[in-house]
Amino acid sequence: MKGRTLARHGKEGLKNLGRNSWMSFASVSAVTIMLFVVGVFLLLIMNMNSFISSVEEDVEVRVYIELGTSDQEQAELEQKLQNLEHVDSVTYLSKDEGLDQLIDSLGQSSEAFESLRDENPLNDAFILQADEPQQTEQVAEAASGLSYIDSIDYGEKVVEQLFNVTKILRVTGLVLVVGLMFTAMFLISNTIKLTIVARQQEIQIMKLVGATNGFIRWPFFVEGLLLGVLGAVIPIAAVTGGYHYLYSNYAERLSIDFAEILPVYPLTLQISAVLLGIGILVGVWGSITSVRKFLKV
Repeated sequence: MKGRTLARHGKEGLKNLGRNSWMSFASVSAVTIMLFVVGVFLLLIMNMNSFISSVEEDVEVRVYIELGTSDQEQAELEQKLQNLEHVDSVTYLSKDEGLDQLIDSLGQSSEAFESLRDENPLNDAFILQADEPQQTEQVAEAASGLSYIDSIDYGEKVVEQLFNVTKILRVTGLVLVVGLMFTAMFLISNTIKLTIVARQQEIQIMKLVGATNGFIRWPFFVEGLLLGVLGAVIPIAAVTGGYHYLYSNYAERLSIDFAEILPVYPLTLQISAVLLGIGILVGVWGSITSVRKFLKV
């Protein structure tokens, strides 16, 4: 396509927005409202997914070493644990460090257990982190067959329930996002179709006087593209600006010990790209599919 022809189609697409200002406004408004809802929902889902991942990453296997195990035997056990399948890291935890963690976790009740420092009843331990949280149980079972181990703890029932809950949350979030995006695309494209349908007589006249399908279609393609872009600008600005304000002023309040809300970048850039892509897609799709009906004269 020649540059002059392309420029002409662009100008015609812009003119069409002005000629049908009220219908264009209705289309842009529909795009804006739906994309704003999609943007807010995506922010919530992506933060929820990050929270779930943080919880899963905290799952660990504690391998308690038998009392009386020599340093050489501990080194041998550590090497075997590191060689186990799906083990990402092995960290040594002395019984004194374990007691410190226990006392610190008790908060205000910790003073009653300070006397344990004189005769520490705990075992030294190795803390195992699986390369994938879902492999935690498999790692614990593999470690249980090794020598010099007193006991293994990974909160079997709690971990199983945790993974079941996180799986349900992820699937539910994915279904809701996909459903909302398809609903938004359907509503927006139908609104844009109404804009094109209102000018069916104009399309049919152009067809009757000899205009080619491409000559008719391209200005509407440009118009749909512009409607999608214009409709995406406001929700992108609102969602990114609102999240930036929220993160700057309330990040500490919304964060908890083991999870924080996602930083502004690159999250808002990812959301903006998705919203702009949806706006362009439904704008062009709605225009092209509507024009196609009136090209068969």
